[in-house]
Amino acid sequence: MEISELYQVYQKYPHIVTDSRQVRENTIFFSLRGERFNGNRFAADALKKGSRYAVIDDPEIADNEQFILVNNCLETLQELAAHHRRQLDIPIIAITGSNGKTTTKELMAELLSAQYIVKATAGNLNNHIGVPLTLLGMDSTTELGIVEMGANHVGEIAFLCELTRPDYGLVTNVGKAHLEGFGSIEGVKQAKGELYRYLGEHGGLIFSDAGNVMLQEMISGIDTGIGYYGESEDAICSGEIISSDPFLSVRLSFRDADDMEISTGLVGSYNLENILAAVAVGLHFRIRPHNIQAGLQGWSGNNMRSERLETDSNILIMDAYNANPTSMMAALENFRQQKHKRKILILGDMLELGDTATDSHTEILGYIPGMDCEEVFLVGPIFSELQVTGDIKRFVVVDELANWLDQHPLRDSLILLKASRGIGLERLKDKL
Repeated sequence: MEISELYQVYQKYPHIVTDSRQVRENTIFFSLRGERFNGNRFAADALKKGSRYAVIDDPEIADNEQFILVNNCLETLQELAAHHRRQLDIPIIAITGSNGKTTTKELMAELLSAQYIVKATAGNLNNHIGVPLTLLGMDSTTELGIVEMGANHVGEIAFLCELTRPDYGLVTNVGKAHLEGFGSIEGVKQAKGELYRYLGEHGGLIFSDAGNVMLQEMISGIDTGIGYYGESEDAICSGEIISSDPFLSVRLSFRDADDMEISTGLVGSYNLENILAAVAVGLHFRIRPHNIQAGLQGWSGNNMRSERLETDSNILIMDAYNANPTSMMAALENFRQQKHKRKILILGDMLELGDTATDSHTEILGYIPGMDCEEVFLVGPIFSELQVTGDIKRFVVVDELANWLDQHPLRDSLILLKASRGIGLERLKDKL
């Protein structure tokens, strides 16, 4: 089936699912393949559950007209999304970066929603599957699109830009993330810079942190419009931290309005840059300062990204969705500044660092003695193999620590949990 024909089907049934457990009436099920699964095996079940059609790439199961046979389901999904984007006459903002992109995206969506109907990436569905699904979730009522783009190899952002055709773009920062795929920090810069290059080639507008030297180096030579935020006389907005204990309070300065003090529900001074990025975009789209204030004060993270939780026994800072050396150091520095009579660290391995893994984890170990914490727990095979000094408890897997906590419960403590998602520190919440 040609994409134009499939698009006509999609227009009648504009709800795409790739997980048979999420099927509902009148959806189109795409039978994607992965290393450990083959969606074709679930296509018939999806139809039984209510899907109108199942897009498949296995001819052996195409036994009636509800099965749409294509050469490759993933490529077809991407082509359908690209075709749909060409029909959408709306501005799209693309966001990438090593750290902070999901928080920035959520803040941006919160602010822009005050005056626009916004469709933004759900969660962190920011890859070669999530981006097409985000685009296909936009419809004739959508007035602004926000697309988060993730990558772990050079060329992925460029590909996602071709699908998305962004009019605006923002790189939050460049750090030591996904080095296993990028090879080096230069590889990270090259990959994230693909968004800048696309915008430069297509006359888009870049939003950039004026105080970030690395980002300014990456922008150098890009011939397109730039909206600065942060430390610059030309900045759309700038800000300073009033307090970060326990939540972040900031003073924002606007180019065309009075200064404003805002108390947020965000944890961590590193979120100032995320706030300024979202505010700069909001101001560009003429969001009023009082709406910006209301949006920032009413939003708090609830996705294991610097999420502050109070249990019956402790206060938790749950930052267990992602970790790399840059974000780990930022989290530790913020935790060091927090005031509490009993502070505890629970750190897990940082994944996808390739050959730099041992050195990166050793560097983190060197920072721990200055944290003034009552207890330190390390989880994961990398941390477990390193030499440590002092009374640091190590566990290869999170279940071992969970069992230990059953026998030695923690009480009346402020606890930071920071690790890559693959370590599973969120499973400790019920033990704390």
